[in-house]
Amino acid sequence: MSFLSFACPPVWAMVFGAAAHLMTGIVLGILYFRSLWWNTCRFAKGGRVTTMIALMISRYTLLGGLLTLVSLEGALPLLMIALGVLIARSVALRRVREATS
Repeated sequence: MSFLSFACPPVWAMVFGAAAHLMTGIVLGILYFRSLWWNTCRFAKGGRVTTMIALMISRYTLLGGLLTLVSLEGALPLLMIALGVLIARSVALRRVREATS
């Protein structure tokens, strides 16, 4: 009988995978909220409507598509990505508060 089993990965691999998904969520959230800020600034300055709509659709498609793909891996990766997006959201809101104060 073999001691190697692929049914249950080692703990270090699960921790590394969770950390990688968390960092991916943070990067995804930063991209999402930066593009939201850019879109808001363009809207306030009177930018082209087609550019703003295209950016909005691409932002939703990217976030929804990546969350859908990660959901196929299981609950833990999906929760870690969502936690990363929430962390990036809190950082983005803090920066907006500082910029508007």
